[in-house]
Amino acid sequence: MKQYSIKDIAKLCNVSTATVSRVINNNGRFSEKTRQRVLDVIKQTGYKIDNNARSLRTNITFTIGILVPDIKNPFFADLVQKIEELLFNKNYSTIICNTDKNEQKEKAYLRMLENKKVDGIIVISGSYQHGFKFQSSLKEIPYICIDREPENFHNTVFISSNHYQGALDATNYLFQKGAESPVVVVKKVSSSVKSRIDGFKESLKNHSLKFVKSRHELKLQSQSSFAKFLQKNPKTDSLFAVDDGIAMELLKYLKNLGYQVPQQIQVIGFDDVPAANIVTPKLTTIQQNTREIAQTAVTSMMHAINKQNEKGSQFLIPTKLIIRETTK
Repeated sequence: MKQYSIKDIAKLCNVSTATVSRVINNNGRFSEKTRQRVLDVIKQTGYKIDNNARSLRTNITFTIGILVPDIKNPFFADLVQKIEELLFNKNYSTIICNTDKNEQKEKAYLRMLENKKVDGIIVISGSYQHGFKFQSSLKEIPYICIDREPENFHNTVFISSNHYQGALDATNYLFQKGAESPVVVVKKVSSSVKSRIDGFKESLKNHSLKFVKSRHELKLQSQSSFAKFLQKNPKTDSLFAVDDGIAMELLKYLKNLGYQVPQQIQVIGFDDVPAANIVTPKLTTIQQNTREIAQTAVTSMMHAINKQNEKGSQFLIPTKLIIRETTK
């Protein structure tokens, strides 16, 4: 098989070697049409790019770090897969770091990514009470926050589903279907969960119902604690779970306790994970648009790497109510 040089690539593309170099290094001025033509020829010829030499010369590694709090979570797994696919198509490799919602592990991963001189970091969610911050002493490494509020919004781009509106839509739908005493069910509280609780509260307010924490909010711990809550609040007729994992846990507990869903108690979740369409009864939920979140994150990261300033920008991605069998 013929070994192609950068001169060969330039000749085949009818451009200069300097232009090919700029495309390879993603640095300098060239049109999108030229970039795509060069990349197509590189792919067709099997031209091998010396990434080590390129990294030493440009301080660009074509590597992006992704911090994810729980890779087993179907929503996070789907989002990371879509981000990785989009980055791969742009010739970037990814280092996926599963933090297990552990701050010390997160700090260790950040040091590792810094030492590897990644070109950028995408930070996804996390149940921390403080905003995310990061600054490298080795090189300027931009970061994008998804569902994780930064300590300073002016230093990054923040991307999130519209959790508030999604929760508002979910609770409004419960009222539309006859609910009179809905409850929001949580476990750990993150910035996105706070927004969902706020949306729930707004719906109660709009329906002239005063939010009373002991009656309208449950921190789910076990089936026995759930049963005690229902005994203390016998008028409970609907449950808004802040994620589908909690919703499916509630479905199991309600079945064990002899409640009929949705006849006696309606249930609605958030995320629309694959299992939501498999459980019995099938779960009504709020769908997050992972493809649009991923595309927005990758586009913003490319802009940050190329010094196209978007710092301070915030993107709210619309959600969608998916009606199934756990509501009337």
